[in-house]
Amino acid sequence: MATGNSGSGNSGSGSGSGSGDIVVIGCGNLLRGDDAVGPTLVRHLWEEGVPRTGVVLVDGGTAGMDVAFKMRAARRVIIVDASSSGSPPGTIFRVPADQLENTPPLEGLHSHSFRWDHALSLGRWLLGEEYPRDVTVFLIEAGDVAFGAPLSAPVALAMGRVAAMVRAMWETDAANAVLCTPQGRPEG
Repeated sequence: MATGNSGSGNSGSGSGSGSGDIVVIGCGNLLRGDDAVGPTLVRHLWEEGVPRTGVVLVDGGTAGMDVAFKMRAARRVIIVDASSSGSPPGTIFRVPADQLENTPPLEGLHSHSFRWDHALSLGRWLLGEEYPRDVTVFLIEAGDVAFGAPLSAPVALAMGRVAAMVRAMWETDAANAVLCTPQGRPEG
């Protein structure tokens, strides 16, 4: 799912770049309990409504390679995923992406072992000037990742808190926006 608000309430979808000013990517497996927190958050945000043009919501699922291409030309990218650090379930970590970039191993690399943290490293190299200036990662500590399990209560609560933080980020961006002419020069 790649969806965005065109300003008229219409949604779009795409398989190429996220092509938004702000791209929110939810990563994880919908079939594995708390691991579904990223895609579930994206769906939650979509159901509540994307309040402005330029915000694109992407269900990144478990395909790390796709994450690199969804970031192309976005100014800000927000990635949400579950974590397994040993912290209490529902613990929220907000981390600048450059602290999480992980170069994929050259030996034994295949599409199923390529994760979004590898995509950050690949994206920086592959996209060059089109790599986003601002990439933030929200990790929510998982508790139960059993097949078919719903989100646990602490993770669902944390997801709501992260959704509010994500909305605040795009609302702050909108409030600080500078209106420009079609030629890209500031108005006024």
